[in-house]
Parts: sequence; C-alpha cells; structure tokens
Amino acid sequence: MGLSLLPSEEPQSAMRINIIAGIFIVIFFVYIFTLFRIQIVRGEEYRSKAQNIAKSIITIPSQRGEIYARDFKQPLAINVDSFAITITPAEIERSKVPTVIEKVAAITGIPKEQINRKLPSSIYYLYQPVEIASNVPFETITTLAEQANTLPGVSWQSKPIRSYVTGIGSLSHVIGYVGDITREELTMFYNQGYQSNDIIGKAGIERQYDELLRGKNGHEIRTVDVSGRRISNEGTERETPAAGKNLVLTIDRNIQTLAEKALGPRIGAVVVMRPTTGEILAMVSYPWYDPGIFNRSDVGREFNSLINDPNKPLLNRAIQSSYPPASTFKIVMTSAILEENAFPPDQNVLCEGELEYGSRTWRCHIRKPGHGWVSLSSAMAQSCDIYYWVVGRDALGTERIVSYAEEFGYGSLTNIDLPGEISGFIPTPQWKDRRFHERWLGGDTMNMSIGQGYTLVTPIQMANMVAMTVNEGVIYTPHLLKESRNPLTGTVEDTVERTILHTSDISPNVFKAVKRDMRGVIVQGTAQYPLNIQSVQIAGKTGTGEVGLQDQWHSWFAAFAPYETAKPDERIVVSVIVEAVNKWEWWAPYASAIIFQGIFANQSYEDAVRALGFQYLMPVQGRRE
Repeated sequence: MGLSLLPSEEPQSAMRINIIAGIFIVIFFVYIFTLFRIQIVRGEEYRSKAQNIAKSIITIPSQRGEIYARDFKQPLAINVDSFAITITPAEIERSKVPTVIEKVAAITGIPKEQINRKLPSSIYYLYQPVEIASNVPFETITTLAEQANTLPGVSWQSKPIRSYVTGIGSLSHVIGYVGDITREELTMFYNQGYQSNDIIGKAGIERQYDELLRGKNGHEIRTVDVSGRRISNEGTERETPAAGKNLVLTIDRNIQTLAEKALGPRIGAVVVMRPTTGEILAMVSYPWYDPGIFNRSDVGREFNSLINDPNKPLLNRAIQSSYPPASTFKIVMTSAILEENAFPPDQNVLCEGELEYGSRTWRCHIRKPGHGWVSLSSAMAQSCDIYYWVVGRDALGTERIVSYAEEFGYGSLTNIDLPGEISGFIPTPQWKDRRFHERWLGGDTMNMSIGQGYTLVTPIQMANMVAMTVNEGVIYTPHLLKESRNPLTGTVEDTVERTILHTSDISPNVFKAVKRDMRGVIVQGTAQYPLNIQSVQIAGKTGTGEVGLQDQWHSWFAAFAPYETAKPDERIVVSVIVEAVNKWEWWAPYASAIIFQGIFANQSYEDAVRALGFQYLMPVQGRRE
C-alpha cells in the first residue's frame, strides 16, 4: 500500500509556498525601489560623491612675497626659479625601485638613505608623487632628462626657492630664513591651511609675518583611480595661486651698514630706533649667519655647525640676550630719586673712592682719592658709584628701585615684531628668598643701584628706556614692519601705525632734568672724548658691566641725539652692547660716535671714522665708566 498525504497537510504546504513566494516578491520590489531611489531619486548625489572620491588635488605653490628695506628699492629677499624632483613609486616595477633610487642618488648627490626615508616600501603601490629634493639646479635636471628612459616614475617641476641678497650680513637676524615645514609645525598649523611640502618661515620677519608672505596656494583637481593614477582630463579644475604680500621694513640700509661696520667683528649688538614712532632703523647682532645656507643640499651639516658654534651666530643678541645694565641704570636711578624726592639733588655725597659696608670694601671705579663731593648731576656725569650706593641703599630703597625699573620697561617684553624675544630680569627680595633661601641684604640694594647683581636687560629694552626719557614718559612699541604692498601693482595696502606700549606718570620735569644730566655725561663726564663730535649734540650714558673676570667687562652705551631740536621726529636712539668676551677696548661709546656722526653728517662709515680721527685709535685698556 502506497504513502499518501493527509488532507490536512496539503493546505499547510501550499501556505508555506505562498509565504516564501511572497517574501521573494517583497525582496524584489524592495530591490527595485532601492535601485530607483539610488539611480533616479538620489542619483546626482551619489554621482557627485563618486566623482569626489575619484579626485586628486595637486597643490600649485604660491609665490612668496618679497622683503624690502624702507626705501622700497632693492629687495632683501626674493624668489628665484628652481626645480623639485618627485618620484611616483607605483609607476616603477617594484623590483626596480631600489635601482631607480640608486641612479637618482648618483645623479643628484642626494644620499640613498634620505630618499629611502621619503619612499618607504609601504607606499610603493601609490601613484601619488613624493618630493625627494628641492632647489635642484638646471644642470641636474638636464642629466635626469637625458636618462629619463631608465628612470620610470621620476619627474620634476619648477619650484621657486627663497634667495637673499648677497652680502645681507647683519640683516640675517632681522630677515630670518625659511625651510620645509616639519611634522610638528604641520600638526600645529594644519588648520591654517598649511600642508606637507610647504615652505614656512623659521626665524625673523620670515617667521613673524609668514601668513602675509606665503600667499595662497593654488590647486589642480584631477580625476584619478583608487591608486591615484590619472584616468581622465575631463573635469579638471584649476585654482590659480595668489602671491604673498611684499613687505617693506623700517630698516634704513645706510644706517644698518653704518651700525654693522661700527660694531665690527665684536660679539655684541646695536639697536638704532626712532623714539617718537618705535621704528627700528638698524638692528645688528654679531656674529651673524648666511640665510642662504638653508637652501643648500647639505643644510643639515651647515645647521649643525651653526648650532655648535660657541659664539652662537643664530642668536639675535639685540632681543635674545640679556646683560647687567651697569651704569646705564643710573638713568633709572636718577629718575627715581627726582620723582620720589628721595634725596635733595643739590646735596653732596663724599666719594673717597672706597666705601666700607658689611664685611667688604666697595670701590668706586675711580679709586683713591675718588670723585670728592658730588651732587646728583655730577654723580651722573662722572658715574660715581658711591653716590648711587649710598642714596640707593639709604634713601630710595629696594622696592622703589624695582618699581622704577619696571616703569622703564625692564623685566617685560617690548613686543617687538620678531619671534624669540626674552624679557630680561628684575630681582626682588621675594625672588631671592625663593631662589636662594637667603634674605635680601643692603649689599644687594647697592649692587642693583649701579645696574649690577642679578638685574638683566636686553639691548632693545635699553633703547626703550632711553626712548621713554626722550619722549618724557611714553614708550612706543618697537617695530620692524613699515607697510605691506600689493605684489602685482606695488601699491601700499596696509601701514603700521605707531602704538603706545607704556605711558608713565613720572613728571615731564623729571625727564627734562635727566636729559640734562645725560648731556652732562657727554660735555664734562665719562664720554666727553669719544662723543665730542661737531655734527650733532648727543646725550647718553656709559656703562661697564662686570662679569667677574679680570680685565673683562661688557661695554654699554645708550644715547639719543639731537639733544635739543625743534623737530622731535628727527631724533634717534642708539643702544650698543659689546660683550666681555671681546678684547677689552671700551668700544661701545666709540661705535655710537661713528653711528651718530654717519647719520647726522650724512657720511659713510669710512668718512665718519676719518672725521672723528678714529683711524688712529688704539684699543683703550683698563676699566672705564
């Protein structure tokens, strides 16, 4: 007897078949609806996404803005045509990549290791070009072109490089230099539009105003496959790069050259400033460096040489080194004594050349018999240490000395438009207690009263101190940028206006008296020989900073001229420091005399030296105030 289905099982089987068929029908219609939605309803959206995914953006570097001195004539920093070499690794048969790299290294002189670092095996599959060298000379490109058939994946393109005027000399610290952006810089500035292989300012004006100078890169958008291979010329989009702004500095080339030669091969710094505007007319720091080395293929070796140089040529001593202000600090002291009525200016103090205090003998720079009886004005002119020791310790006091030092800008940044400025240092009793666990003594106050001890100032701060005296209570922010100009038309687009950094409540009459005493330093005081010039009346203060070594002192001179004038805007301030590491010759006042003579007599360095009779000058030996 055969097997047969029960009547109750037949409807159940049919139902299961109908359910399965229904599911398939629903899936089919869902699939049809989804295709309709993707292709018809949202087709344009997905086509746009697909196109974007298949696009490659090629950066077209912008032309960096040029940098000029204030006369806007010969540029100090320009761009010159050069070439960059790139390798597209996926265009090379994988087994032949090492051979191609070896050939490129032999032709260009680039170490194989350097190329291998930029082309690790992990990116051999990419069709994106990798830059392995820039600033490649045309002769090298010619050799590469001759062997192009054996160098698959190797290409080159024009890439302008930064070039600095030959003989830029002491302006290197002002202008600075550029270089390839580092990984750390890219991380920091990525949101500002920087990309890998970009050039970025590393120091000086190049760094300070990189955003203005760099311009805006252009782009070419190409259609590529997933590996980066270009597959079509259709739809290529191109955005033209915008050149950076041309910058005009406040630097006067003639004054810069004058200051550079006046300082000579002496480790130190010079600042020449217009006190009524804060414009820097010259800034010299010696030794300097050649910014052009950062374009060379052996930049690593050259840079290491600069880093390891004990004289630190990369250091801008005008803003990045601080020194004891020595007797130039007596300008601050005189202002404080007069403003506070701490000691009658016409009352005399006896200077016998020595002063017993504590457990030591304090000696004025003029030994026995000393300066004799001196008042405030004669103490300033003769730079009498004993007068300021006694008055500073017994009449003025530490707190007021600190307060007036800060009032003149010491211990604070000047906000000059250069990177890396330091603030110097003004000590206090609280600081000494925290630092050395020692209490402040009368001897500390005495040291501070003549600019010795822990007090440290920079040459730019010294210039600002004199500027405040000249302006009778106002310091303008020192600056190096004068204006920015359109790179195509040369028209001025933005001008830097003077800005007030600090306004003092010290009486104008006090500043007038201090200027009169500074003039006395030149007429009848310590600087009457080197600064006794006919072209202009000078007022200033000498200073000799002790460093604890025999026959070695820092040489300071801070001054302004003309002393009297109906045109305040013609005045200039000069601040000079010659470090103690140089052979002692008390050179700062002589360098200042040459600068003032050259500016106001409209003479070159050589003519100024002859006019002053300094061509026969022998090094001055011994400590001078």
